[in-house]
Amino acid sequence: MRQLDLVVIVVYLIGIAWIGLRKAGRQKSAKDYFVGEGHMPWWTVSFSVVATETSVLTVISVPGGAYSGQGFGNVELALGYVIGRVVVATVLIPLYKRGGFVSAYQYLGDRFGLKLQGLASVTFVFTRLLAEGVRLFASAIPIKLLLDEFGVHASYRVIIIVITLITVVYTYLGGIKAVIWTDAIQMVLYLGGAVLAVAVLSAHVGGDGYARALDAGKFTLFDTDFTLAHILTSPFALPTAIVGGAIFAMASHGSDQLIVQRVLATRTLREGQKAMIASGVFVTIQFAAFSLVGALLWSYNEGKSFAELGLSSSDNLYPEFILHGLPVVVSGLLVAGILGAAMGSLSSALNSMSNSTVADIIHSFFRTTPSEEALLRLARWMTLVWATLMLGRGDGQPAAHVVQGALADPADAVVERVQGRQELVAAVPGLPAAARPPEVRVGAVRALPGRLGRAQQGVDGGAFLVRRLAVTEAQVHRCSPSRSGSPRP
Repeated sequence: MRQLDLVVIVVYLIGIAWIGLRKAGRQKSAKDYFVGEGHMPWWTVSFSVVATETSVLTVISVPGGAYSGQGFGNVELALGYVIGRVVVATVLIPLYKRGGFVSAYQYLGDRFGLKLQGLASVTFVFTRLLAEGVRLFASAIPIKLLLDEFGVHASYRVIIIVITLITVVYTYLGGIKAVIWTDAIQMVLYLGGAVLAVAVLSAHVGGDGYARALDAGKFTLFDTDFTLAHILTSPFALPTAIVGGAIFAMASHGSDQLIVQRVLATRTLREGQKAMIASGVFVTIQFAAFSLVGALLWSYNEGKSFAELGLSSSDNLYPEFILHGLPVVVSGLLVAGILGAAMGSLSSALNSMSNSTVADIIHSFFRTTPSEEALLRLARWMTLVWATLMLGRGDGQPAAHVVQGALADPADAVVERVQGRQELVAAVPGLPAAARPPEVRVGAVRALPGRLGRAQQGVDGGAFLVRRLAVTEAQVHRCSPSRSGSPRP
């Protein structure tokens, strides 16, 4: 019967590319390619923002966190995100929209000169390349585990290449219109999958299951421990969650081209503001849905620990239920939703990197400006260039190995940071032998330059690499300890 699940996944992959191309139409200028001439509906832009900041790791980690003791703490964080986005919508979006920009960094060019605009863009594309390369590689890990259960034994490299090629088809030809429409569909798919999971679990556990989860604190929303030590160390302490979430949202959604570009595609300033604020509301709903899945899974499994369930970490919880607790076809839909989360963040990154290259770097460092036709061709070519670089170096190694070459062999740290379990490190092909024993792996981490070692250990959530990897809210909470004080996987 697993063949039906595979059919669902294949239909999804073909259908999402077709829909993206169908909705995109034909671009006539670089501005149309990058911001859709400012004609996109606000609600699709809002969905696209949410899909852009949601990775596969978000989808699989939030239920496990709720199961293990975080309760609805991620919803508490999301309330801070809403406050931050209200500030961005009120203060920053008017500056971008009134200037008629296609890039967030064009405002820097207007205020401080083209050289600063170009420098900001170079910084963005370089760090985005590293972050998305790692993100893509990390996404391939749970996808491979899911496909193995379906009897499809594909390597990480094959999974990465297939996801990238399908995503590039509609991103290259359709531009931002294709990206936004497919993002919206993908968000509905993975969020709808969570709703289906809640429906199935509710039928299993009934009202008694809800009551048991409530008594066990699985629905706890606000952390009201106001001791100074707790506020300074827990990301879920109420003041920390609200203030920290608001500050993070102002930084990520107010200045990151990955997010700002989508808002610039709306018709009017008011619609751009609505899209930004609504994205915070939708993220809150999303976290609530995935947290509810985790709480109901606790009742479904009668409160058993991950070890008792035969799971190596909390990240295995939701995929395990998708594979063995849901009916055929429904499982396929949820796996397609996980693929959608990976493709949504990838397509957004490719288009925004191409945008920043053409609108910022070319404009800042070259005296002559090409024609609109030439800019459109260049925009499409840069989409291919960034996709190729993201796949890896000339020898075809995955993008995580690009980071490995640039930062003195941190690929082992990347995998451990993402999954936090020795079994996955041993399963990843191509990692150095030193990555396998824990004591040697820690030594390799200590050898990394700057703050990367602290990022690997999850100590400094504000370190440079973690900040770049944490474009999505869920990746921020993954780098933090849980309510109980136990380390996050």
